[in-house]
Amino acid sequence: MIKKYLILISSLLLSVFAFAQEPEEVTFEMFVSKEKLGINERLRVDFKMNKDGDNFVQPDFEGFRVLMGPSQSISSSWINGVRSYSKTYSYTLAPNARGKFRIKQASIVINGKTYKSLAKEIEVTAAVDKPNGQKTVDDVADESLYLVAEVSKTNPYLNEAITVVYKLYFSSNIGISNYRALDNPKYNNFWSQDIPVSRLSAQNGTYKGKPFRYVVLKRVVLYPQKSGELEIEPLSLDVTVDVLTNKRDFFGGRIYSQTNKTVSAGKRSINVKALPETGKPADFSGAVGSFDFSVTTSKKHLNASESLQAKVEVSGKGNLKLFQLPEPNLPSSLEVYEPEFDEKIRTNLSGMQGKVSNNYTIVPSFKGKYPIPSISFSYFDPKAEKYRTLSSDEVIIDVLQGPTNNTASGSGNLSNNKQSVVSNGDSFKFIKINPDLSATSASFFFRSTPFYLWMTLPFLLIPIAIFFGKKREALASDVAGNKIRRANKLARKYLSTARKALGDKEAFYVALEKGLHNYLKAKLKIETSEFSKDKIATLLTEREVDESTKDGFLNLLKNCEMARYSPFSDVQMQQDYDKASEVISYLDKQL
Repeated sequence: MIKKYLILISSLLLSVFAFAQEPEEVTFEMFVSKEKLGINERLRVDFKMNKDGDNFVQPDFEGFRVLMGPSQSISSSWINGVRSYSKTYSYTLAPNARGKFRIKQASIVINGKTYKSLAKEIEVTAAVDKPNGQKTVDDVADESLYLVAEVSKTNPYLNEAITVVYKLYFSSNIGISNYRALDNPKYNNFWSQDIPVSRLSAQNGTYKGKPFRYVVLKRVVLYPQKSGELEIEPLSLDVTVDVLTNKRDFFGGRIYSQTNKTVSAGKRSINVKALPETGKPADFSGAVGSFDFSVTTSKKHLNASESLQAKVEVSGKGNLKLFQLPEPNLPSSLEVYEPEFDEKIRTNLSGMQGKVSNNYTIVPSFKGKYPIPSISFSYFDPKAEKYRTLSSDEVIIDVLQGPTNNTASGSGNLSNNKQSVVSNGDSFKFIKINPDLSATSASFFFRSTPFYLWMTLPFLLIPIAIFFGKKREALASDVAGNKIRRANKLARKYLSTARKALGDKEAFYVALEKGLHNYLKAKLKIETSEFSKDKIATLLTEREVDESTKDGFLNLLKNCEMARYSPFSDVQMQQDYDKASEVISYLDKQL
């Protein structure tokens, strides 16, 4: 029984092996990139075989001219013990004329046998708008990169907010390395404000019905200041584009090719509608939007000569910076100061929002009740396409205490930019005829305690002056000591300069080398012309400086020279600075 199974398994293995060893059928085929193309397009023709051959004979390509080829490519691989092989002859052709053409057979000899490909019919039509044949890097960038200015509204009213968002669309087969603005729009006849783009981030979107990625580069809010047809100038950019090619690197990755493209958003026309004249209020000052209006006071009851604040405020959404606030009409008996203007406005993609106000300081001079009459504020609502008028409530100011104004009542004349001068009993005080004066005590410096202290002070300073004079003479006579002290001070100065230059390689090592040189010039009493590393080594040896200190000093000078030609890190510079401080300290002890 076992013998029967062994015979069966052996026969199966032999059949599989025999099947694997059967020679693969030879194939030789022609492939074309398209069978119908425009006269301005390119045609790619590939002759592909699965066995290596000789004596390849190309067709004559009647009706076409050869732009490139033949180029050869070979692919060979082993998978699970099975070898696959492919060899291709490629051509790039350009049609000579419109019509139908036949690409005839090509032939090749494989294993001593001649194989021929099948002929192909190619139709050449009129030129197409966008050839999709073999494209250059610039062609791909042109088709894959667009700058678009999206306008929120193309027919706004005068002083109605519109937004312009500049988006850079790009396809997935390219990358954006950098960009710079070549020409920024001026926005003539518009009030404009940029809205900063905090972070550039790519998003998915569509452009002309095709999927694209896009980045928002610039956002602007515009308020047209003139009716009629206005133009928004184009934004132009120089963009560095990375285009994915069919080439591959050593590891099989796709290679990018870089090019620069200039893209422009193009001019945009805005048809600005004038505000209607019908129904325009007499007090209309140019406000367009949606607003609230109020007149408020900080207090309504006070005494004469005290002050209060009256606020005229407009809040809402619209052209808050582009109109004037109405002014209150106040009685002449109230002293009114110039208003303080205040605004709290934020601007986003929908326009300006917030509030503006005028704050009036009012000081009543007399007792009585004074009305602040109702005032109105008019604006145009672009959504409702009509004017609206808002009125404030009348405010009564009650002055409780103070002199009585005999020339004007509480509801007296309203101010007309002129105020009459009214006497006030508290304005001036009566001049006294008999003054009530008293004598003040007098003190004299002569023979006083400070007088005697100043007299004895020079005698106390004489011994101190003598002591410091002798000390100064001793220091002046010590020429060598003075020279050493000056050298130490100069070295510290240059090491301090080097410390400030940490991080700047060139400046640091120049300052460090100067500090070390000037230190030794005074310490060893040598001149600059004698300053060589060999001379320094000899002098330090004569002064019995230990080898580690001498080598450390010379290594520092060597590092200063090497820094001119070699890269040094911040860590290396810090180590050299610390080493210089340590070496100077050791030399001071040994010299």
